[in-house]
Amino acid sequence: MNNLSKDKLPRHIAIIMDGNGRWARKRFLNRINGHRKGVEVARDTVKFCRELGIGNLTLYTFSRENWNRPVREVQMLMKILENHLKSEANTLVENNIRFKAIGNIAELPERVRNVIADIESMTRGNCGMVLNLALSYSGREEITMAARTLAKKAAEGLINPDDITEDLFQDSLYTAGIPDPDLLIRTSGEKRISNFLLWQLAYTEIYISDVLWPDFTRHHLIDAILDYQSRDRRFGQVKEDSSCDKGRGRELKKVFL
Repeated sequence: MNNLSKDKLPRHIAIIMDGNGRWARKRFLNRINGHRKGVEVARDTVKFCRELGIGNLTLYTFSRENWNRPVREVQMLMKILENHLKSEANTLVENNIRFKAIGNIAELPERVRNVIADIESMTRGNCGMVLNLALSYSGREEITMAARTLAKKAAEGLINPDDITEDLFQDSLYTAGIPDPDLLIRTSGEKRISNFLLWQLAYTEIYISDVLWPDFTRHHLIDAILDYQSRDRRFGQVKEDSSCDKGRGRELKKVFL
């Protein structure tokens, strides 16, 4: 904590919470035990990010591909999600956290959808932090949906296709109004983004942790943020460090022009 710069905190952290099943298997437990432990870690992560002053936190909670898991496991996951949201509603309000669910929410069970709607309503006026839970989420589907929305508006004459910009497209995504993630954390050592925030991660710094999600602590989160703060974010640009480099640039300009 002593080396953490409050002035260079990421505005938005996204986390792929991976490894619940492997954590349980290593302990000869049912996979559901791993998911329950993962929920506890997620709860503490949200609390700690709020304490640090992180403005936006997005947790990859349930992908569309996860519907292909065994029926019993999916049913238990939905029950855990419902119970967790109910138990955390007042905590979100007390900590000035706005809750938002992103993804194909219509695919979730009605009981879960109702809880989500209630908490989004309860926390709509909160401004301390935005907590996004990606549920039944697919990055490719999100982009397809945005394209479909804009195509429909163009067909209806509401917009001119030539006027479609990156900003307009971004406003059609689930994350409209939320800054792109500065830092993506993936646990369990996997090195892929798994169809998560495909548009939004264009210039996100990626941090891979070998720690399984149920073992991920505040100290691991601090390590990820410290690593992020040590990076030189250029967004495709090149910093000119010397007059010699500048001169070389002028010479190249003469050659090409």
